[in-house]
Amino acid sequence: MAQGEPVLVLSDTDSAEDVEEVEPSFSGITIELQDEESTSSDVISLDSLEEIMPATHSNPNRDLIAHEVNENQRSIEEICICCGSFQIHTQHPLFHGGICTPCTENFLETFFLYDDDGLQAYCTICCSGKTLLMCDDPTCNRCYCLECLDVLVSPGTAEKCKAMNTWLCFMCLPLSSNGLLKRKKRWRAKLKCFYDQESNHLAIYQPLSAWERKPINVLSLFDNITREMKNLGFLGSSMGDGRLIYLDDVTNVLRTDVKGWGPFDFIFGSTPPVGNSYEHPPAWYFYQYHRILQYGKPPESSQRPFFWMFVDNLVLEKEDRDTASRFFKMEAVTIHREHAETVQNAVVLWSNIPSVKR
Repeated sequence: MAQGEPVLVLSDTDSAEDVEEVEPSFSGITIELQDEESTSSDVISLDSLEEIMPATHSNPNRDLIAHEVNENQRSIEEICICCGSFQIHTQHPLFHGGICTPCTENFLETFFLYDDDGLQAYCTICCSGKTLLMCDDPTCNRCYCLECLDVLVSPGTAEKCKAMNTWLCFMCLPLSSNGLLKRKKRWRAKLKCFYDQESNHLAIYQPLSAWERKPINVLSLFDNITREMKNLGFLGSSMGDGRLIYLDDVTNVLRTDVKGWGPFDFIFGSTPPVGNSYEHPPAWYFYQYHRILQYGKPPESSQRPFFWMFVDNLVLEKEDRDTASRFFKMEAVTIHREHAETVQNAVVLWSNIPSVKR
């Protein structure tokens, strides 16, 4: 994994999970705050705030959540606590309350995003937020947006937080309830279940025992990755006696050709590296790769594991990358290596391999 990539970290104290639920009498200490420059431990200081662009636009319906629950006696489970929508898709994994389909997608994509300092990039509740308050507990890396504090705890909570020097976040406090915000018991298990159930758009294949595995067949376009596949153990060894076909020019390749060479387990393609000469415009490599990919991938109904990857060595124009994202039906992922604070070997890629997004 390249340095600087977001990582999955769950570093909460166990004491905050199984504590008996108590209704607090104060509306103050309920926020997870961590200023990225703070060095104190076991408390949350609000000496500075971090401005972050929101992942989604705030919804004015959120201002009505308290009214719906307190005045109209609507259950919090019937309201999306992230945006205020009544169109509930499922339940929030960490706190009591509903979550709609758009907010579910946003949660799945951004909850485990962390900045270079290892701090959460978006609000723990809504996975959005402009101004984030971050927890100073060294074992906690979560944050909350000001809007969630005022809407779900009580109006004016955000200002009270900014006026205080020490704070423990919602996940670190022994108390589980703060205004409308009520932490769930066994939230770790519920968070895992949430991802297991909602991330069904990713193809997860059953692992095979050693005696069931077969040699891998690879089609490599425009860049010969034989050495890389050997280093990974897929080629040239008793455990990975696979086969790789390398094609530099696919102009005259037909569907019947690809079908005759296959079936393939992995189809790789890339643009030429920066500084290398190439015979075709940069976009040509993407369009030709996508054409060959359609020839070589199995039918949608197939249960056979199949993976693909296309890498842009930073030669495609932005318009071409946007087109590639539409064709591949996914956003590109940027991967790079850092050495002495210098970014090296940056690439942009598209792939159906789930781990590349992390």
